[in-house]
Amino acid sequence: MGGVGKLSRSVLIVAMTLAVGGYIAPLPLIAEDQPKPSSKVLFEKVVEVPSKIKVLVRHVTFPAGYKSPEHTHKGPGPRYVLQGKVEVVEGGETHTYTAGEVFWESGIPMTAENVGDGEWRVVIVELLPVE
Repeated sequence: MGGVGKLSRSVLIVAMTLAVGGYIAPLPLIAEDQPKPSSKVLFEKVVEVPSKIKVLVRHVTFPAGYKSPEHTHKGPGPRYVLQGKVEVVEGGETHTYTAGEVFWESGIPMTAENVGDGEWRVVIVELLPVE
């Protein structure tokens, strides 16, 4: 009867596994077997900041043809273009940026115009004073 008991326990374990999830989870990969991550520096800038700052990160989508009025931001920061094409006029200089590029907004008066065919999507990082 000892052999039947072991078989019954094995059948019970398999039945419970199938009832709970339908599969047995694979074993984790060993570090050497995993794909290696890739890394690329997109932007680097030395910035002097006060001892305490507020960092605000926003994802913004601008419709086709959008052009901002001249404006300023409370704090400078990098802007990462996810999609589209933007023309930025800041400090008397005009630059065009496309998906995958990063640019720095200094906080001085500027305009941004979506000059691409579709939406312009951007991640905006602002380094703000703590109020």
